[in-house]
Amino acid sequence: MKHLILAFALFVGLNTFAQVKKEIFESFKLQERRDVTYYIPEDYDDEEQHTLIVVLDGEYLFDNVVAKAKFYHRFSGMPPAIVVGINQSKNQLRYEDCAFDAENGLPTEKSKLFFEFLGMEIIPKLETTYTISPFKMIVGYDLTANFENFFLFKENPLFNSYINISPTLAPEMESRVPERINAIDKEIFYHLITETEKSNSTQQITQLHTALAAIDKESFHYYYDEYETDHTSIAAYGLGKAFEDVFEIFKPISPKEYKQKIIASDKPVFDYLKNKYILIEETFGFTKKVDLNDIMAIYAASKKKEEPESLKELSDLCKKEFPETMLGFYFEGEYLEETGEPKKALRTFEKAFGMAEIDFLTKDMALDKMDALKADFGY
Repeated sequence: MKHLILAFALFVGLNTFAQVKKEIFESFKLQERRDVTYYIPEDYDDEEQHTLIVVLDGEYLFDNVVAKAKFYHRFSGMPPAIVVGINQSKNQLRYEDCAFDAENGLPTEKSKLFFEFLGMEIIPKLETTYTISPFKMIVGYDLTANFENFFLFKENPLFNSYINISPTLAPEMESRVPERINAIDKEIFYHLITETEKSNSTQQITQLHTALAAIDKESFHYYYDEYETDHTSIAAYGLGKAFEDVFEIFKPISPKEYKQKIIASDKPVFDYLKNKYILIEETFGFTKKVDLNDIMAIYAASKKKEEPESLKELSDLCKKEFPETMLGFYFEGEYLEETGEPKKALRTFEKAFGMAEIDFLTKDMALDKMDALKADFGY
């Protein structure tokens, strides 16, 4: 019960101050008015790139996705996100929007128009109004989860991340999706979330899972999660895990990552940091400011593994990323000290002493270094 109360309090707290906007969208493609809901981060900044998340079945999934996006961004687990919820429950519109031909599995004429509504009206409007990164995500449940797969068949798929919650699959989708993913030259994250309760789609989902799991492709990231629940309850499961998986590389270096991927590696420590941020840029389409947590992790690893060259590269990076602080010069002072240049080290620590303190680095620490060098070498 305590966990339920905490989860509810967190959900309410995350949404209390949310900038949620509702709009009746006049769609030229659909020739009808549609209810759309938007979440714009409270600290929205035009200078910062935002991940776009399109949520189908908006009445049921929008609030849950917004809560996850806010939580993970708040704790540096993902970039800031703009979320758009497409409401489809009124008049059972979801069954028209996402319908497919029972024989060939292809979208119906209305479904094709809904596809164009999302790709040619909703998303372009947001891209002209807000700063949107190239990385986009789509979330759907049962029938709408199947529909999101149609975007994979565009020459250049519109989305990078597909979260399929218990999809009601169209005919042949279990073979068409893997075939298409094998042909796509783009970074794709694909989540298949399902329940243990058996349904008419269980066999197809199992076949889809088997085929996707067999794909060995560096640019394809596949995740499968099965939960002990039924088809209705599954809609509330798995989103947090999916966000954790997609944005894993974006998160600050964790203690586990530090031990298993940095300390245990035989490669230079600084290379790990450099490659991590290159991968973030390649995956999400923008440059992330280097996290202070990551700087300190690489500093600690450089010292532990006695890699002065990594320390020097780190000092150069800190002079660019944290120019007003003592980080860059303090690390350079330690590098010079370790490589046998005490006079240069002393002058460098003096520079560090005159700059702003940050994290665990204080002026007293720089002063201690200076005093020790003077005592040791008689300067």
